[in-house]
Amino acid sequence: MIQVNNISKGYAGRELIEDGSFSVSPNERIGVIGRNGSGKSTLFKMILGIESPDSGEVIIPKNYLIKSLDQYIKFTHETVLAECMQELGADEQYDEYKVEKVLFGLGFTKEDMNKDPLSFSGGYQIRINLAKALIGKPGLLLLDEPTNYLDILSLRWLKNFLRKFDGEVMLITHDRGFMNDIITHTVGLRRRKIKKIAGDTHQYEEQMKLEDDLYEQTRANQEKKKKELEDFVTRFKAKASKAAQAQSRVKQLEKMQEMDKLEVEANLSLNFNYKETPAKVLMQLKDLSFGYKPDNKLFKDLSFDINKNDRIGIIGKNGKGKSTLLNVIGGFLESQTGQMKSHPSLFQGYLGQTNISRLNSNNTIAQEITECNAELSFTQVRQICGAMMFSGDMADKKIEVLSGGEKSRVMLGKILAYQTNLLLLDEPTNHLDIESVSALMNGIKEYQGAVLIVTHDEVLLHETVNKLLVFQKDGVEIFDGSYQDFLDKIGWEEELADTQNNKRPKLTKKEKQRLAQERVRILSPIKKQVQSLENEIIQKEESLESLNKLLIKSTEENNYDLVREYSQQIKENEYRIEQLFAELDNKTEELNKAEEKLHT
Repeated sequence: MIQVNNISKGYAGRELIEDGSFSVSPNERIGVIGRNGSGKSTLFKMILGIESPDSGEVIIPKNYLIKSLDQYIKFTHETVLAECMQELGADEQYDEYKVEKVLFGLGFTKEDMNKDPLSFSGGYQIRINLAKALIGKPGLLLLDEPTNYLDILSLRWLKNFLRKFDGEVMLITHDRGFMNDIITHTVGLRRRKIKKIAGDTHQYEEQMKLEDDLYEQTRANQEKKKKELEDFVTRFKAKASKAAQAQSRVKQLEKMQEMDKLEVEANLSLNFNYKETPAKVLMQLKDLSFGYKPDNKLFKDLSFDINKNDRIGIIGKNGKGKSTLLNVIGGFLESQTGQMKSHPSLFQGYLGQTNISRLNSNNTIAQEITECNAELSFTQVRQICGAMMFSGDMADKKIEVLSGGEKSRVMLGKILAYQTNLLLLDEPTNHLDIESVSALMNGIKEYQGAVLIVTHDEVLLHETVNKLLVFQKDGVEIFDGSYQDFLDKIGWEEELADTQNNKRPKLTKKEKQRLAQERVRILSPIKKQVQSLENEIIQKEESLESLNKLLIKSTEENNYDLVREYSQQIKENEYRIEQLFAELDNKTEELNKAEEKLHT
């Protein structure tokens, strides 16, 4: 059990956590939630020992292994497979199958196994770090935003892996659906306090609302009582007949503890400005093709219309061309074949994965919003800044000092400054916290125009889209229906293939007996050899322990003849133990391969 006892932590005079306590018990999977900047990642660093609390302590059991998703890239091996195999324990040194299973689940192919880890994109390098964390048999997994670099298929695989994980998990993610499908408990960082409950984030929020309501009701009653006491004291303190009663009430007032008003946490408010259009069809796209290599088209001969009320989800594995397609539609890339026709009344807003780099670092937040629409008044600009959680003087912060999440909010604010009837959103949930993702979802639902959205957030897909562009192995398919309809009627090719591969025909009783006999015939001799080696290792290690005791005794008695004899015997025993472990490794590998072959 990990214990976090009365920890406090702050930076530059700003307190993040005050006197926070909770524990992590066996097999708990804990979702850690809180607004951006509330201290979630700092909490992880204190558990890892990277940072120390200002007061309090984090108690970790002895020999308890903690693994985390490292954002720092440092590879020491020449292939992906070798890089990940170093995480295996001594008893699994040659278990390539286990390592490959995790890497395949995270989107790597058989051909990727022997490639240099540094040859992959930054996102895939983070996936390698994630694989290393999962492979190492930790007692506790600390995962800070593991979904940011995953596509839907890898995300679905990771979700199943974490559900079955034999250990403890602490998870930070903006993807509420992913989190709630995994966790058994929620730890919330709120108003500098830490609160742990059994249940998911919805249950946590319900409990917090009840506690807030109770606190405010108690505070209101106390304020009412306080005013009554103060009025009595004011009216009767000068009257001799009432002086004792007035003094009694003064003492009551002194004993009353102050109950401050609860801090109101700012919420993102997304009201996209809709530009009226008479068009039923905003864009017509016919026979579009694009590829960065002449012989490798990301999509080809793609034709579809974008209607006024469409909510189109663009989904598929990473690297298939989803963002590229959105850039072609947005006019940032030119299609290599085909044509696009836009209605004259089309006005679009675009939020891309990389367009935060287009922000002017020397501008303030307010200046960035103003440059989008010169007709906005000072008050309107400030309202948009406030909606993006940049109230008051915060709107005058320079872009260069903002975090990645804050810059993403500025980009959303810029879209709000425009009047649009088509939104192009590329992974808009990245860098947002859970509450902000909910606000985004509500904003999309209420928006009257069309939306094209690239996302791996399955809750966002379930809640908002009515059409899909699906990047599968054989190209792009257009699916008219919800995301749930797609899962029910078509599904992901890779998952269907895995299901088919895992299906085995039912065996007759005779066939089962034959297979059992075959297993015994093949495995029994190897198992006996493994057992024999293990027994001899135990005997040799016991003998070595006895010899070491005799050597110490002989040394103390200055009997150098015996010292030489025992030293020689110890050397021979140690050499034999090394030989036995090498033989055991080979036999264990042989046994694993034989068992794997019998399973297929």
